[in-house]
Amino acid sequence: MVTDDPTVHERLIRETLLLVAEMPFDRSPPWMGQRIHRLLRELTGEKDPYRQVKQHSNNLALSLYAELKERVRGSADPFATAVRLAIAGNVIDFGCRSHLGDDEVHQAIEDAMVGSVDEVAMADLRQAVEGVGDILYLADNAGEIVFDRLLIEEMPQDRITLVVRGSPVINDATREDAEVAGLNSLVKVMDNGSDVPGTILESCSPSFQACFARSDLIIAKGQGNYETLSGGGRNIFFLLKVKCPVIAGHIGCDVGQVVVLRQNRRSERV
Repeated sequence: MVTDDPTVHERLIRETLLLVAEMPFDRSPPWMGQRIHRLLRELTGEKDPYRQVKQHSNNLALSLYAELKERVRGSADPFATAVRLAIAGNVIDFGCRSHLGDDEVHQAIEDAMVGSVDEVAMADLRQAVEGVGDILYLADNAGEIVFDRLLIEEMPQDRITLVVRGSPVINDATREDAEVAGLNSLVKVMDNGSDVPGTILESCSPSFQACFARSDLIIAKGQGNYETLSGGGRNIFFLLKVKCPVIAGHIGCDVGQVVVLRQNRRSERV
């Protein structure tokens, strides 16, 4: 992503292996990812090594936005369609792969739009959105955040706070990406003060922790947020595309499945 210099590559590999060798295995993958990507930034001198990838992802998603918005408007159930599209955007994840073709994004959209849907899960999410006060929407990746806009536009925007990462890590969304997606003109946007590719509360800012504690409903996008927040006992809906066998086994679904999952209620998924 940053350099073609094989000397730098070798140093990164060696120092990353040394770092990983000392990591406790009881910590989550996002906790490990934070430390690995801090090392990457330190060794390369690049504050945002994935900047070009993020810009391409945002541009691709924005080029699709008008068409996808029409699909939402023209559907029999705009909310459910927007949920599916928001999850489809979760395919834009460079934490688990080094390359993603534009055609794969298009295919993820079509895959998310077909197949059977757990109507109970979708109804539960809809009811939760309509019936609570403050909603905290935890974004995941650049590019994906444009897909999130489709869902946010189907929700009560005056009650939503969108949360992004506090500083660059992998291709996760920051304030800059929220602005590019046009979300800062729709809802309140804040960052969590952290460079973890997930949400580890103790590493986040006091202002985010306070916002998290007082929110009535939390919508958490992506596998990293699931890995760091599941089991926490809050009113959380996880929206994600499952990308590894470990998480698939934990949730009880197949790798590649798009999921709507309420905290501690595994049966609620799309």
